[in-house]
Amino acid sequence: MNQLQFAHSPYLKQHAHNPVDWHEWNDTTLEKARSENKPVIVSIGYSACHWCHVMERESFENEQVAQIMNKNFISIKIDREERPDIDAIYMDSLQAMGQRGGWPLNAFLMPTGEPFYAGTYFPTQDWINLLTQIVKVFQTQNDDLQKSAQNFKQIINASEVEKYGLSHTKKEINFEILESSFEDLIDNFDTRKGGMEKAPKFIMPCLWEFLLLFSQISTKNILTQKALQQTELTLFQIGLGGINDQIGGGFARYSVDENWFAPHFEKMLYDNAQLLSLYSDAYLITKKKFYYGITISIYEFLLRELQAKNNGFLAAIDADSEGIEGKFYVWHWQELEKLWENNEKDLADFNLFVQYYQIEKNGNWEENQNILYCEFTPQTFAQAHQISEEIIIQKIKNWKHKLFTQREKRIKPSTDYKIITAWNGLTLTGLCRFYRSISDTTLQKNILENAEKLAFFIQNTLFQNEKLYRQEKNNQGNLTAYLEDYACVIEGFLALYQTHFNKKYIDFAEKLMQYCMKNFWDEAENLFFYTDVNAEKLIARKKEIFDNVMPASNSMMAKNLFYLGNITSNQNYIDISLKMCLQMTKLLENNIEYLGNWAYTYTLHTQELAQIVIVGKQYLEASQKIIHKFKTNFIVLAAENENNDFELFEGKTSPKNKTLIYICYGKTCQKPIEIEEI
Repeated sequence: MNQLQFAHSPYLKQHAHNPVDWHEWNDTTLEKARSENKPVIVSIGYSACHWCHVMERESFENEQVAQIMNKNFISIKIDREERPDIDAIYMDSLQAMGQRGGWPLNAFLMPTGEPFYAGTYFPTQDWINLLTQIVKVFQTQNDDLQKSAQNFKQIINASEVEKYGLSHTKKEINFEILESSFEDLIDNFDTRKGGMEKAPKFIMPCLWEFLLLFSQISTKNILTQKALQQTELTLFQIGLGGINDQIGGGFARYSVDENWFAPHFEKMLYDNAQLLSLYSDAYLITKKKFYYGITISIYEFLLRELQAKNNGFLAAIDADSEGIEGKFYVWHWQELEKLWENNEKDLADFNLFVQYYQIEKNGNWEENQNILYCEFTPQTFAQAHQISEEIIIQKIKNWKHKLFTQREKRIKPSTDYKIITAWNGLTLTGLCRFYRSISDTTLQKNILENAEKLAFFIQNTLFQNEKLYRQEKNNQGNLTAYLEDYACVIEGFLALYQTHFNKKYIDFAEKLMQYCMKNFWDEAENLFFYTDVNAEKLIARKKEIFDNVMPASNSMMAKNLFYLGNITSNQNYIDISLKMCLQMTKLLENNIEYLGNWAYTYTLHTQELAQIVIVGKQYLEASQKIIHKFKTNFIVLAAENENNDFELFEGKTSPKNKTLIYICYGKTCQKPIEIEEI
């Protein structure tokens, strides 16, 4: 066994039995490369990555490959979810070389850490040829490699502000630039299946969160209609598609086709946490039962499959089982047929089931297998078959139970047991958004209980020595946290305060924000660094700008500053948020597809924010009613009695046995109303 046997990451441990002499990234390994004057291979992946497993089987378990690597290189394996800082640096170098990013990411470095070549997946013979060529060049053209590596280091270290032309000169915010940018975005919509017109398809939750807000804010009716229409089309299609596990709930990371049909089957916590928020917000705005059903399925999936005994949530579920991608999730016709007894009543039920989930005798996917997906919602399917909707809904429940019970007998994909701080922060936000979108008090109680348990876990395990850690290891914090960890946790605690109204949650968010301002903020560029000033010094210190499958940590911090500033009446926070948004104006003017969360936060600065203060015994009930009335663009502060800890409570009292709601804009408040008037 190699050195990875001592790793915490399950992805690294998977490589512990490889004949390749893998090492972890640490000072000892890097010193070994320098002292032996060998090039370094940094191979980066994650446990739910299908092609990472393929390359391991084909190359890293190959004795011939191992001999070449062990003799000529220092080989380092990295879990990108543990070390996104390292991944970002060498992904930048890959793209600087004109190549498309992806994983596994295989970068070749000088002994001092500067990259001179990088690629993604390589078939075995191509990998052998590349290794052989690099050994030759390293030995015979070392000076040229040094120059190339220094050039790439210079590119990687370029300021994001300079690289993307971010401007400090903009002084005024203008919602019209977002309307104009949205009109350009429309040209790229897939108006048949939702999302953007491309394949593969990633869901990009923060883009649709922005379009939901946009649909409620813009005064141009055509634009608001198109924004809501495309968002709803997307949410319906991904909910009906194979990317959504129709039997067990939870969404896969992306679909390989343009129809949301065939997923890359891994399920990530960060996707499902954000989708819980997105579907909850869609349900809050539209009250469509389909969205409510999706939120329930995600919530049940998270609790059943990813909630750990310590109340944190695990990172991911693998795409592969028994070495085959998707094997756990797909079905052969014969297997399904056996689940229904051979009598006329069951045959009729089976025929309905087959039609609802688009099952084919010869399979609708590879090797005669079926991926379950739907062309109709339960309502439209019931109408098409002239059956009551209640009967179809009950049948769907029965079908899911039947298949889920059968599927549980299979060998399951492995679960990545890392508990990542940022993704747990997103989960906390998702739970709170789900809570506020519904009115079922029994379910709300259950959601709040799980949210508070998660918050307690974050505060008592992932937060130690007055700072956050990246992940949990043996019930303690492990690895220095990144900006995204702070950003996601702050957002989660802001959401939890506006769910439960315990001031300790705002105090914790404020403590984290102060730490970030001290240890991540770059005053010169009005942005946050991705890494803590006290973290390991790498060859570059990066800033994360673009929103992707997760929002950029800088856009999250801009939004957090806006909301925290308004809750605590800290104008400095609001001003910093505004500066950050103004600096992104040029990019927002050109393309908002990868700036969804920036566009959301920019929008907040263009509108009057409703500041709602509730005082009285029924403050929880009143808060729920007011949330369902306002839906977007508000903050809520609530307490049983006047709370002097917040400036917004000043002068706001409630007579005995009454609950009053104060709705304010800026420093002007309307006449207070009682709960019955909402």
